[in-house]
Amino acid sequence: MAGTDHYIPVRNGERSGEAVFMGLMQWFGLSRDPGEAALEARVSALQTALVKCKEVASRWTRMRREIMAGTAVLFLVVGFTLGVYHEPIQQSLANLTARGGIVRPVEDADAAEAAYQKGNYETAIRLARPLAESGNARAQSLLGRMYSRGRGVAHDEIEAVKWLRRAADQGDATAQFTLGNLYAEGKGVPQDYVEAARLYRLAAERGDPQAQYNLGLSYAKGEGVAQDNVSAHAWFNIAASRFPASDTVGRGLAVSSRDAVASKMKPEELAEAQQRARQWTSK
Repeated sequence: MAGTDHYIPVRNGERSGEAVFMGLMQWFGLSRDPGEAALEARVSALQTALVKCKEVASRWTRMRREIMAGTAVLFLVVGFTLGVYHEPIQQSLANLTARGGIVRPVEDADAAEAAYQKGNYETAIRLARPLAESGNARAQSLLGRMYSRGRGVAHDEIEAVKWLRRAADQGDATAQFTLGNLYAEGKGVPQDYVEAARLYRLAAERGDPQAQYNLGLSYAKGEGVAQDNVSAHAWFNIAASRFPASDTVGRGLAVSSRDAVASKMKPEELAEAQQRARQWTSK
């Protein structure tokens, strides 16, 4: 049968038994003969085996998801029993269910952030809230910002602080920066420059340019930290290099603040600040 392609007919999306049989006969280059019955039996056995394999694969997929879900429930039970249920357990649960194909937190968090940036707050809150409640840090950060700014939800600084703190505790830089601002301004929490500077530092070390700029301001003004022009200049310099080219305002502020501090520094202090900026790497 060389040079000829053989296709098994499909009827309404399903292969008929006769069509499958005839197709296989053509594929193997066979035709009906006195030994046809034995061959039909072999083909029938092959078909049965293929169906069995499909059923096993389907059962395994369902079983895998049930195991993942069961493990997730076990995590919750253990957490409550030991009295240690908190955000890390929730995040582990979110990650576990994602690997099991139950949810897709990364994609949904991206979609929620994209909707928020486009001003589609109803969609953003619909996508972000269930993820935030399951422990996703990015969704918690977004939900906190929405409460802080009254976007898509009623303005509520207490609720904003709650969600931002949960995300910040998991290392979300945007949440750390935003929560630092709330501490610096005394919104939803008592004003605390020390805590604000601590949060700015956490976010700055992770590469957030806004946090780096604010940390530079903290050092320049001596708010929450000892006044230090060398540190201020270094963080302003780092921020200037980290702001995207499209953010001309942020980059311009960082550069002008750096230059203002430089005018008050000795040459050796300036050299030290520049060296710190060159050696800095994101954590």
